[in-house]
Amino acid sequence: MRKLKLQVQTTVDGYMGGPNGEMDWIHFPWTADINTVVGEINAPIGTILLGRKLAEGFIPHWANVAADANNPEYEAGLLFSNTPKIVFSNTLKESPWANTVIAGEDVTTTVEKLKQTEGGDIIAYGGSSFISSLIQTGLVDEYNFFINPSAIGKGLPIFGNLQEKLKLQFKKAVAFECGIAWLQYAKAES
Repeated sequence: MRKLKLQVQTTVDGYMGGPNGEMDWIHFPWTADINTVVGEINAPIGTILLGRKLAEGFIPHWANVAADANNPEYEAGLLFSNTPKIVFSNTLKESPWANTVIAGEDVTTTVEKLKQTEGGDIIAYGGSSFISSLIQTGLVDEYNFFINPSAIGKGLPIFGNLQEKLKLQFKKAVAFECGIAWLQYAKAES
């Protein structure tokens, strides 16, 4: 069975964005050590899951990076552009992007079926609503939180849709030179 990984940038106080989705709290530039780990997380992926709002910036950005062999992120651009993507949306009916299909609102059924198919890991990126809905399904196998050295006090939470306590199993923690810390958890075994 394929593994569903979640990879998110967060604030120290657990927000994925400011109250209006602001991302000005994300710490850049990244250092080589964090780029290496992110590359290792992404290397075995076979499918990318995105919410519509993130897809509108994510897909064109990485397509532009992949079109420029001189861009320092060229390899990542190729990976993100060439990997099949599924965008969850109730407003889009067909994909305006190459190598991307649109799925409706039924995240649970789509992800359950996808996990049963052959292929590499599945990784999810997205905004607070999409990520919260994925967490709520109970289908996330691995959580990768990149904690930025910022607190914003209010905003878009990661765990906003939880209906019951979520138990996780600690896997690793790494502090990077740029000040970001990576916390990796797995779904706790029942």
